[in-house]
Amino acid sequence: MTASAAGDRGPGAREDEYRPDPHRWRALWVTLVAGFMSLLDVTIVAVALPTVQEDLDASPAQVQWVVSGYTLTFALALVTAGRLGDALDRRRIFLFALCGFVVFSAACGAAPDITLLVVARLAQGLAAGFMAPQNSALIQQLFRGAERGRAFGYFGATVGISSASGPIIGGALLALAGGQDGWRWVFYVNVPIGVLAVLLGRRLLPRTRRSGRGQVDVPGVVLLGLGVFALMYPLVQAESGGLARLWWMFPLGALVLAVFVRRQYRLVARDSKPLLDPRLFTTVRGYAVGAGVGTLYFIGFSGVWLVFALFYQHGLGFSPLRSGLAVTPFALGSAGAAVVAGRLVDRLGRLLTVCGLAGVIVGLGGTALLLRFAPLDVAPWVAAPVLFIGGVGSGFVVSPNITMTLRDVPVRMAGAAGGALQTGQRLGAAVGTAALPGLFYLVLGRSDDYEGAVVVALGAALVMMLASLALAAFDFRRDRRTREPHRRCPEEVANDPVHARQG
Repeated sequence: MTASAAGDRGPGAREDEYRPDPHRWRALWVTLVAGFMSLLDVTIVAVALPTVQEDLDASPAQVQWVVSGYTLTFALALVTAGRLGDALDRRRIFLFALCGFVVFSAACGAAPDITLLVVARLAQGLAAGFMAPQNSALIQQLFRGAERGRAFGYFGATVGISSASGPIIGGALLALAGGQDGWRWVFYVNVPIGVLAVLLGRRLLPRTRRSGRGQVDVPGVVLLGLGVFALMYPLVQAESGGLARLWWMFPLGALVLAVFVRRQYRLVARDSKPLLDPRLFTTVRGYAVGAGVGTLYFIGFSGVWLVFALFYQHGLGFSPLRSGLAVTPFALGSAGAAVVAGRLVDRLGRLLTVCGLAGVIVGLGGTALLLRFAPLDVAPWVAAPVLFIGGVGSGFVVSPNITMTLRDVPVRMAGAAGGALQTGQRLGAAVGTAALPGLFYLVLGRSDDYEGAVVVALGAALVMMLASLALAAFDFRRDRRTREPHRRCPEEVANDPVHARQG
């Protein structure tokens, strides 16, 4: 018996008709392995860029596209891919995208010049973007109640570990492979893992029955793609002066997205199928707040890894591997806490996010002070316990926030909702990876003070964390003030206008 039979739920099924899939936990691990690879590839390549530039005789602007091109196409695909998964078959789209990711990873590793490497990375990012929203949607399809919290806990651990461990794994692969072509194994490592995931996914992932819901808002796809592109392109070009040259794209992108939102409201009013239902933000409890918390958090969270890499490698002369090992305590704390948080989120709710953000602020703030005032020969190791505290806090942020943001979203809209959530996170990551290293270089250029530069950059990250904490605390206090139950009853879910209109 395959997973497609036991856990299958058509788009017209009611939420209370859930039947547990006996293969759901094994299917979850397939999606987590694929998700780990796609998110790892955002950061793992950064440590190999100097070797890539030397081996392929590329310019700094060309080699930057190896990172930024992947991020750009990843973000562009998310919402459209999520909507297609909802309308068609999440399993089919996930496996197709995973196959593409494996093929394009091999193409990256075999690229003979920088042009083909960039093209392969763009295609690889597009495949990752089609794969990512199916992960969260499949969790919602396969799990309910406390099990869903545990599953999202593992998913949050995957997000945290993949983001934090990229420099570590990249440095280790470069050290093991050696030679001028060692960077190619940063891409080749995806191939055997991806092939195994495809084979297991074909057996374990559940199918989604089609029920005439294949309509996709093509003009909406174009508008959303243009809007996200206009917001992200100046950011991914930040190191080559993109912010100064392309600032006009920000208001243009905002205008295009406003037109997109207006179109989605008009489609809802006509009872047509929007690409992204705006009622997700207005009627689904916790979705808008969770999306805001996640976006603000990822602005600070994503940028700090580049700041640490710059400080340790350029300021202290660490190797890529040693630089990665210096931030390992954060990754370990995040991984362990995310799994625990998945078991607690059903009981503690938004309080977990509030406490987690406070822990991240303490961890990063304490690390900044130690790197500034402790002797440089011992500062990274003295900071390790404080970084571990920050990692534990991060584990209490990512997975609980994903759970609470997507908890009340109807399963039939799970892909689009997960895609929109991750689009916000990718936009936040793009802002963080452009702004925080930019601040680091700005301070360094004026004073040649590495300690001062890392303090200013981490301080900017803390501002974003404080904004995220304020939003999470507001949501927590609102829930306590209204004395609403943490989980909605089945009658409330059934009467929700999003459920009623989409069903």
